[in-house]
Amino acid sequence: MPPPADIVKVAIEWPGAFPKLMEIDQKKPLSSIIKEVCDGWSLANHDQYALQHADSSNFYITEKNRNEIKNGAILRLTTSPAQNAQQLHERIQSSSMDAKLEALKDLANYSRDVTFAQEFINLDGISLLTQMVESGTERYQKLQKIMKPCFGDMLSFTLTAFVELMDHGIVSWDTFSVAFIKKIASYVNKFASDISILQRSLAILESMVLNSHDLYQKVAQEITIGQLIPHLQGTDQEIQTYTIAVINALFLKAPDDKRQHVIRAQRAINNEMAHQLYVLQVLTFNLLEDRMMTKMDPQDQAQRDIIFELRRIAFDAESEPNNSSGSIEKRKSMYTRDYKKLGFINHVNPAMDFTQTPPGMLALDNMLYFAKHHQDAYIRIVLENSSREDKHECPFGRSSIELTKMLCEILKVGELPSETCNDFHPMFFTHDRSFEEFFCICIQLLNKTWKEMRATSEDFNKVMQVVKEQIMRALTTKPSSLDQFKSKLQNLSYTEILKIRQSERMNQEDFQSRPILELKEKIQPEILELIKQQRLNRLVEGTCFRKLNSRRRQDKFWYCRLSPNHKVLHYGDLEESPQGEVPHDSLQDKLPVADIKAVVTGKDCPHMKEKGALKQNKEVLELAFSILYDSSGQLNFIAPDKHEYCVWTDGLNALLGKDMLSDLTRNDLDTLLSMEIKLRLLDLENIQIPDAPPPIPKEPSNYDFVYDCN
Repeated sequence: MPPPADIVKVAIEWPGAFPKLMEIDQKKPLSSIIKEVCDGWSLANHDQYALQHADSSNFYITEKNRNEIKNGAILRLTTSPAQNAQQLHERIQSSSMDAKLEALKDLANYSRDVTFAQEFINLDGISLLTQMVESGTERYQKLQKIMKPCFGDMLSFTLTAFVELMDHGIVSWDTFSVAFIKKIASYVNKFASDISILQRSLAILESMVLNSHDLYQKVAQEITIGQLIPHLQGTDQEIQTYTIAVINALFLKAPDDKRQHVIRAQRAINNEMAHQLYVLQVLTFNLLEDRMMTKMDPQDQAQRDIIFELRRIAFDAESEPNNSSGSIEKRKSMYTRDYKKLGFINHVNPAMDFTQTPPGMLALDNMLYFAKHHQDAYIRIVLENSSREDKHECPFGRSSIELTKMLCEILKVGELPSETCNDFHPMFFTHDRSFEEFFCICIQLLNKTWKEMRATSEDFNKVMQVVKEQIMRALTTKPSSLDQFKSKLQNLSYTEILKIRQSERMNQEDFQSRPILELKEKIQPEILELIKQQRLNRLVEGTCFRKLNSRRRQDKFWYCRLSPNHKVLHYGDLEESPQGEVPHDSLQDKLPVADIKAVVTGKDCPHMKEKGALKQNKEVLELAFSILYDSSGQLNFIAPDKHEYCVWTDGLNALLGKDMLSDLTRNDLDTLLSMEIKLRLLDLENIQIPDAPPPIPKEPSNYDFVYDCN
């Protein structure tokens, strides 16, 4: 008979004594259980003791988290968090360097626990740490030369403890002095060779900027993007990641006129680095939103001068029109004729073409950039099309406006960055005016495709669809530079696009005759079983999930995997993202599959119903799923991407004997069914498959031809 659900069997350690095996009744107050343990070892003053997990976390057990205690857990009897905080508060002020160093090391470790953190903060511990950072370094300036390793470790542990304490969100970031900010900023330059100090300093700066507008202004005065760039050119990816996080934070909070960046991405990078680069890419392109949503004012002379400049570069490159003689009417007529050649819809007043948002004034900005920085190509395109009289001219003005709108859609200008996406394009980090250069390449592509299609004005939308396909196919290859992107487009001519479409149509050909449909129906259960086994095998390998509920973006991971016999889910926290699989024995917690009651997704998940930023993020909502077990137990997930979300929801549904309903399963089923059908029909190539089965012949007069194998 299984033990009651409220009873957990644990081992409790105490230094110098044999571990005590006991049953904990979860209905009893925690203080009563601690008293019982203390009495067993004849320890007085039980209120000065507490229980904590004996694993690497050392987290205290409280009334709030006691339900997380599992059968077979190893606990430790230790001093209470209040007493421990008091002792450490005194120890870190020791005059002995060795004692102080050891105390700071312990503080950095204990500060990860919110229970201890609350007690230490109640003792004004944060102020003590900031004072040590502000003045302590000067006190040991002379000792630094002879005790540099000790000094570096001491500062590293101090900053680590500070970061961990602040990460709990108990204390406001607005309370810190300029002196403290100056110190932290100075460490970013002074301790570039000390990875741990540099990493903590960057993390503190990021949090300051993100959590307080006042602190952003103070940090921006102390450190510039230029001072951060050298850290991106090193070899340590963790430092690069933290550096980009600070750049993103400064970028996000800065006024538009101060946003500048220089990033170069040359080699393979990890997921977190890719995410930060993706965020920077999104924030960079979002700077275009203001111009994209600004309509042109036809009465604004400065804006109209831009259109005059486009006309001048195209048609008056060698002469000044202001000096030309002739009546105003004749000049207006000439302008109207030229604006028609430039391909504007409104020939009389082309300013009206830029009143639609998007793309608004951004289209005009792109056209002027192209005309000034790629003048030969601009003049060639305009003159080439304006001299044609066969209705095949490509309208430069209209094309530029529609192309700018399309590029904004492709790059999702104006949308907020996702918490989980890491889809960035390296080529956009190779030029300071990457969007404008992107436009210049694409407008030349559009003109080339127009000629290849022999298009007329009636074919405008068809040309735009082909151009979009060319751009999207080239972008999926992730070219590392704009030149590489241009060469990819060279290989994606209109003829090549037609070939690709034809090939894809043939591959996706759906056989609808009855025999084929019957064969599909027969094969489908085998394919579904194959997909099910693949999903379960992936669950056995396991996945690393990131915890996203922290106020500061910091690597906090946990891992979950299915046991090889498909009966237990093993899971546990990790200090860092793993390289490869994590063995079962290193994951502390487990959940029997038989205990799972249901799997819920999206807004039905418990962690999506809570108040906070996660609820507001649509992309995170689409990656959320939860396992519900027992009466109120839950295991909450946010998948790293859509693929992992589908794999896990499919696998969990398969374990529960339910249908796998994800988009991934549907795609896999279609692909594998199509392949299997084609393989089985290879022998029937060029043979017409009838819609109806052939008639059954009459029975033979005798069966003498039958051979009995037995």
